[in-house]
Amino acid sequence: MSHTLGIRQAQKQKTRQALLDAALGLLEEQSLSSLGLREVTRAVGVAPTAFYRHFRSTADLGVALVEEALGSLHPMIEDTVSAAGDSDERIARAVDLIARHVATYPAHVRFIARERHGGVQPVRAAIREQLARFAEEVKVALAEHPESAGWSDDDLLMLAGLYVDHMLMAASAFLEALEGSDQERERVACVTSRQMRLISIGRHNWLG
Repeated sequence: MSHTLGIRQAQKQKTRQALLDAALGLLEEQSLSSLGLREVTRAVGVAPTAFYRHFRSTADLGVALVEEALGSLHPMIEDTVSAAGDSDERIARAVDLIARHVATYPAHVRFIARERHGGVQPVRAAIREQLARFAEEVKVALAEHPESAGWSDDDLLMLAGLYVDHMLMAASAFLEALEGSDQERERVACVTSRQMRLISIGRHNWLG
């Protein structure tokens, strides 16, 4: 009996992932607010009623895509802004993380970039919550840096938010450069590094 349940659960998970993958592919060319569940089920080859075994609505599916796109990034972001190394080394780690993530998951990055200010409120809220979590985690990591001595929690959170927002902007820039030349991607990396260095310089002079 337990073996049968295990097979059913594995099949259910497989179908759920297929729906997510199909939706992500369809969202390359349209926004979530215009996506119909029948489009998604047709792409997977299941009946429309099967959709509701996994998601309450396309908005619910969108929230799951937000978790898939951003959830796994939390430990990587924390490692990137950890106190290890000097400011330039941390910036280099951050730029490398952004570039690799965009190259590996371009559809997820495009989805977040489009839906962050899109027409589906639960998805906007889910993205906002994930970014707020990133800011809190970055704040905790920044507090470990020697140069954070004397900073208030509010100021550290503001700085963390600047870094998170800038990493999103950089991801969009890398996404646009993805189909360009190596020189274009190098230019984006260089500009991103310089912009993050500018934030770092401002940080060192904030309490002055």
